[in-house]
Amino acid sequence: MGNLTVRALRAVLAVVLAGTVFVQASMVWALATGEREGTLPLTPLRVITILGMVAAQVVLVCVWRLVTMVRRGTVFSHAAFRYVDVVIGAIVTAALAWFAVTLVNAPAQRDDPGVTLIMGGVGVAILGVALIVLVLRMLLAQAVARDVEAARMQAELDEVI
Repeated sequence: MGNLTVRALRAVLAVVLAGTVFVQASMVWALATGEREGTLPLTPLRVITILGMVAAQVVLVCVWRLVTMVRRGTVFSHAAFRYVDVVIGAIVTAALAWFAVTLVNAPAQRDDPGVTLIMGGVGVAILGVALIVLVLRMLLAQAVARDVEAARMQAELDEVI
């Protein structure tokens, strides 16, 4: 991975992290000041949003760590699995938070249930992202196994020579 690519990705990660912190701070401020409720129950939505942002921040930190491992050439190791597993868990958590938002929003959408169906579809799509990352984890496991096997074979070859 090139130096420019790493820097660009880290810049994007930093901007997104700052944005999520800003959204969280706004939600905490809104909870603290007790802004007036509208047609939706805003307090549960704000709490769920704060928790969803935590899940996103966990993913951002894990991706940062994985990019660091790629840069150092150590991504094909068992240490990378910890970060990938945390990313999968955080994505599933974000999907569950989205389903909670859908449930909180559903009573307000009685006249137009299509919105609730679309929101449910978005939740399923988020779970699909978790499944994609799970497949990528399996590919990482195969790569690590092959790397270990190649190192073993190289050691045997070195003994013969």
